[in-house]
Amino acid sequence: MRESMDRTAPTEHPVLPAIAQRWSPRSYRDEPLEEALLRRVLEAGRWAASAYNEQPWLYLVTRRHVEPQAHAKLLGCLVPFNQGWADKAPVLMLACARMTSAGNGKPNRWAEYDTGQASAAMAIEAAGLGLQLHQMAGFDAAAARAAFAIPEGVEPIAAMTLGRPGPASALNEELAQRETAPRVRKPAAEIFFGGAWGVAL
Repeated sequence: MRESMDRTAPTEHPVLPAIAQRWSPRSYRDEPLEEALLRRVLEAGRWAASAYNEQPWLYLVTRRHVEPQAHAKLLGCLVPFNQGWADKAPVLMLACARMTSAGNGKPNRWAEYDTGQASAAMAIEAAGLGLQLHQMAGFDAAAARAAFAIPEGVEPIAAMTLGRPGPASALNEELAQRETAPRVRKPAAEIFFGGAWGVAL
C-alpha cells in the first residue's frame, strides 16, 4: 500500500484546487512519467502570459528513463544537497530565459519574470494532474551552460523536478521532517496593501 500525504494548503480564502494542492516534494516515485502527462505540463507553460508576447522561456527537459545520460548530466549541475534527493525524479528540467527581445534585440527586463510565470503555470497544471513540480535555485548555472552548450544571451534560471510524489519515508530523517512539516505562508495582511504602502488590504 502506498503511503500518501494530504499537503493541501490551509488557505485564508478558497482558491482553485490545483493551487492549494501544489507543493514542492523531494520524494518521487521511482517510475517513468507518461509522455502525455509531461506534454500537458509543458503545454501549460507554453500558454503563460509574457510581456509583448515575447515568450522568452526555454526549457531543457531530461527524462531519466528516456535520456538517462542527459538526466545524470543535469543532476550533476545541482548543488550536492539537491543531488541527494532529485536523482529519483523521472523528469529533471532546466528553465532558461532568452534575455533579449526577439523583436528588436534590446534587453528584455521581464524575461526572468515571464519565465517564472511559465514555470508557475506548469507547476499548477502538474498539481492538477496528481503530479508535483519542484523548482530549485540550488544549481550551478555555469556548469549547466557548459554541459549543454547553452548559448550566450540565454540565462539558466532554475532547475526543476517533475513526477509523482513518493513517501516521506524514502528520504533521510532531515528531509522527511521537511516533507511532512506544516505548510505555512506569511499572512495576507503582510503582503497585500490597499491604497497605500504598508496598509493592509
